[in-house]
Amino acid sequence: MKKILLTLAAALGLLTGAAVQANEAGIPWDKAPNKTTDLGALQNGAKIFVNYCVGCHSAAFMRYNRLRDIGLTEQQIKDNLMFTTDKVGETMKAAIDPRQAKEWFGANPPDLTLIARSRAGAGGSGADYLYTFLRTFYRDDTKATGWNNLAFPNVGMPHALWQLQGQRRAVFEEVESHGHSTEVFKGWEQLSPGTMSELQFDQTVADLVNYLQWMGEPAQKTRTRVGVWVLLYLAFFTVLAWRLNAAYWKDVK
Repeated sequence: MKKILLTLAAALGLLTGAAVQANEAGIPWDKAPNKTTDLGALQNGAKIFVNYCVGCHSAAFMRYNRLRDIGLTEQQIKDNLMFTTDKVGETMKAAIDPRQAKEWFGANPPDLTLIARSRAGAGGSGADYLYTFLRTFYRDDTKATGWNNLAFPNVGMPHALWQLQGQRRAVFEEVESHGHSTEVFKGWEQLSPGTMSELQFDQTVADLVNYLQWMGEPAQKTRTRVGVWVLLYLAFFTVLAWRLNAAYWKDVK
């Protein structure tokens, strides 16, 4: 019995340690503003996406002409959003060579078509994760890219939006926790300003995240609208069937 108790205690200690490490692996996610029905925000998000993301990341399951669903004309798409292809029916392919990407970043940058759906977790939705991730890059000279991230420590991706946000350094403080020292994030030190204020940058990231969320399920709005009509249809015929059933059996004892 003593041996069993010691084994259980050791297992509990390992689980506790694992939980601590999981918490240290990132910060709590901020709630992303939901603007997936705001066509202006989605259009701005699409513009940010093709200007700052498609250079390295593909969206292999999204065609440019699908952007008509967020209020853009085919001519607007051709004139303003197509830099890696000349056909509006083509998918969004990365401009970078996959071999060069792997050499520079250690891995080929992932496809972003479903990134907002795939990143959901205990901390919140995929949009919450992306909103937090894109706003918590900081300068770290120990990394090959010169950047690190609070939501994804040791990420191999550089800060693509640094010119908009500016350059910051994260300030950490050593604290004792569960018998060992850990670094706790305390705040930011601004190294150089960006072209946007903090509020403007947060709004821009929110637009980009909402576009990524929309891109993962472009038919969501249509599906929701059709779903409402289906429920109303079923409710109407449920009442009709109930009344017909009552009328059919009213004379049966």
